[in-house]
Amino acid sequence: MKKQFNRMRQLANQTVEKRLELVKQVSHSTHKKLTACLQGQQGVDVEKKSKKLPLTTLAQCMVEGAAVLGDESLLGKMLMLCGQTQERLAQELILFELTIERDVVEPLYDLAEVEIPNIQKQRKHLAKLVLDMDSARTRISYQQTCTVMWPKNLTMQATSRQ
Repeated sequence: MKKQFNRMRQLANQTVEKRLELVKQVSHSTHKKLTACLQGQQGVDVEKKSKKLPLTTLAQCMVEGAAVLGDESLLGKMLMLCGQTQERLAQELILFELTIERDVVEPLYDLAEVEIPNIQKQRKHLAKLVLDMDSARTRISYQQTCTVMWPKNLTMQATSRQ
């Protein structure tokens, strides 16, 4: 019965280790792909992201073109309206990416690079402690059987000498 229990425990440990490794791989690759999908630079100030974003440069170009053509021309008005719209879209994209970084990318990174290795380390330490406990339990059991058997051995030796 104890052997079956130990086999099942070992199988469960192997299953958990495989599962942890799979979760680590998936979260790491998802983090990598998601970071690649973000258009702005990760972890940079909002203003710096805004300057580097293609939508922002397009919006600035449109607004500058509208200024050159003037408010009287239809094309100038259209460029101004489109430039302002592009600027709003760029700001929304930046806010969206910041939210994704905060709510998805950073937790995925923490999971893959901090939490799972910590769990694996704690599991190894726990396995070592369980082995130490089993060893101590075996020694105590052996000591108890020796102390129980010792008086019997003495009485048997005393009676055999007489």
